[in-house]
Amino acid sequence: MADIIQLLPEYLANQIAAGEVVQRPASAVKELLENAVDAGATQVQLIIKDAGKQLVQVVDNGSGMSPTDARMSLERHATSKIRTTDDLFRIRTLGFRGEALASIAAVAQVELRTKQRDQDTGSLLLVEGSQITSQQPVACPDGTSISVKNLFFNVPARRNFLKSNAVEMRHILDEFQHVALANPQISFSLFQNDLEVFNLPAGKLSQRIVALLGNGYKEQLAQVEEVTPFLTVKGFIGKPESAKKSRGDQFFFVNNRFIRSAYLNHAVLTAYEGLLPKDTHPFYVLFLDLDPKSIDINVHPTKTEIKFEDEKTVYAIVRAAAKQSLGLHNMAPSLDFDGNVNFAPIQPLRLSGQEKNPFDDGYQPDALASAARAAAKSPGRPAAQDAYERQLPPRPTEQAKRELEEFYKSLSQLSVPDVEHEATAVGVPVPTITPLTPEEDLPADEKPLSGGLNLQAGFTAMPPAPGRALPEAEPAVAPAPVVLPSAAAAPATPELPLRESSTGPGNKVLQLHQQYLLVPVKSGMMLIDQVAARERILYEQYTQSLEREVSASQTLLFPRTITFTPQDFAILREVEEPLRALGFRFTDFGKNTIAVEGIPADVPARDEKELLEGLIEQFRTTAGPMKLDRREQMARALARRVAATAAGARLSEREMTAIVDKLFACSVPNYTPDGRRTIVMLELGQLQELFRK
Repeated sequence: MADIIQLLPEYLANQIAAGEVVQRPASAVKELLENAVDAGATQVQLIIKDAGKQLVQVVDNGSGMSPTDARMSLERHATSKIRTTDDLFRIRTLGFRGEALASIAAVAQVELRTKQRDQDTGSLLLVEGSQITSQQPVACPDGTSISVKNLFFNVPARRNFLKSNAVEMRHILDEFQHVALANPQISFSLFQNDLEVFNLPAGKLSQRIVALLGNGYKEQLAQVEEVTPFLTVKGFIGKPESAKKSRGDQFFFVNNRFIRSAYLNHAVLTAYEGLLPKDTHPFYVLFLDLDPKSIDINVHPTKTEIKFEDEKTVYAIVRAAAKQSLGLHNMAPSLDFDGNVNFAPIQPLRLSGQEKNPFDDGYQPDALASAARAAAKSPGRPAAQDAYERQLPPRPTEQAKRELEEFYKSLSQLSVPDVEHEATAVGVPVPTITPLTPEEDLPADEKPLSGGLNLQAGFTAMPPAPGRALPEAEPAVAPAPVVLPSAAAAPATPELPLRESSTGPGNKVLQLHQQYLLVPVKSGMMLIDQVAARERILYEQYTQSLEREVSASQTLLFPRTITFTPQDFAILREVEEPLRALGFRFTDFGKNTIAVEGIPADVPARDEKELLEGLIEQFRTTAGPMKLDRREQMARALARRVAATAAGARLSEREMTAIVDKLFACSVPNYTPDGRRTIVMLELGQLQELFRK
């Protein structure tokens, strides 16, 4: 049998490697920006066209490369960062594998211009699909300029799997943000389709945070600094009131390399324990500096996940550093261990004799503080003459009690005028009052009002008309129920508000702990989660609105301006169409800012910024594992956010009835859109079994 194992061609091996290293245009951006930082650049410029599909160009003023190095940089596993195995455990640079440029050149058309500072001319290399088509000297500025054009031009399947421009640009902004935050000493600029998006001068980390993430963080930063022999933690965390619904503004850097770590994120969240509103996420930018020998960064193709030699120690130090920062900036409750733990005896308040009695009618509260200050300034006065102790008000005497009792008795015995006698005297007809008859003998339209109507309570004492004597008070008689005449007999009589019928289904629904609805049914009992039920109802309403592409919108009295981070603004652009179809109305109002003019009709007009941030976060979290239509995702996100606002609300009978009726009118009443149960049935047999011995 012939041998079948053979070495792959170089171009094919590069394309396979590119599948791991270059997943989308943002991957190329990350590798090129890190190479510019490793080259010692002080100015880095990123130019993007068509969300990186047409052009990704990085220009820096770093050390540059010689003609030989420029050609070698495009070979696989060619690097200047490591020489021996031991170097893998002393890595301080961002790149070290030597396969990024080779992988990019395998799936794109690359133009490389580079020049060293001590050279008169530079080198120009043109590469297409791993093949160097041209290399020649060229006049160019110091540093390196790499242009990646037509990414995945020779891999059509990979290009077809790229997302929309808004999604790809969001990933590019993420990578740009990570490198810019990690290197505030370097000037960065970003151009998208010939428009300047960022121009970040070199400066301090706090200035870089505000320039990147917005002026909203200017007053919300708390510095973190903890130095130990094992680990140094520096950076900034946000005040609890700056917490947002989205979790995008959270950054960890280990030895200036951006990483993702749910374990360290939990350490920071525990420091905020008890300080954050529900479902909000704090902001932080934390830099961890430790010996490279105690970490392993070569565990993931993108190098965003690392392993710590002693995770528990790192966790404890990060948590302690964040907690200490919150305490130093008076953002966390603390105990004063220097104070006396025993309560001091309460002394009676002494006021100057020139001040008014606080129990007099003319006393003003502000006099209390001024009196205390006046007494403190003149300690030489005799205490017996110009000071007094505040006394409790006197208790009512027995005589005062008797007078009050007599007063209330006189009110209850107040005479009521004989309105019927006066009305008859002037010729006004008075409707007759029928005697009380058993309720079952009355017609349906003449049932007595429940509880009866007290005639005496319906009138108030009035002075007699001029020239007319007040009639004598008649002895008190027990009030009789009034029978309302039918609508046909007295059409001119105004209708009284009647109580809702006791036979309606709403009276059967009970609310339990402002969370669940209890509905008796023939087969037993039904328990409904009111928030989950509302989510199902709203979801079906929103999907119908999206199908019709017409939705009711309530216009805000004053437009609300909202500023987002560049990443969140990119997501907003991505979901703009379904948001407008659901009833949101907004216009551009500057850089990364919109003016909200209207929101869906059934959404409470409270905090539009919080609602939109929650929708963006919901869209970000559901867009990954679930391949849903964008409109479907937005309908789910909005239904869940709006339904959550009704959690813990006390509902009236009519509202409970409406929820039950609307839920069973849904196409899938038993589950929420994401599969959670809305209804739990307890059969009669199950209930009986609970009480059996």
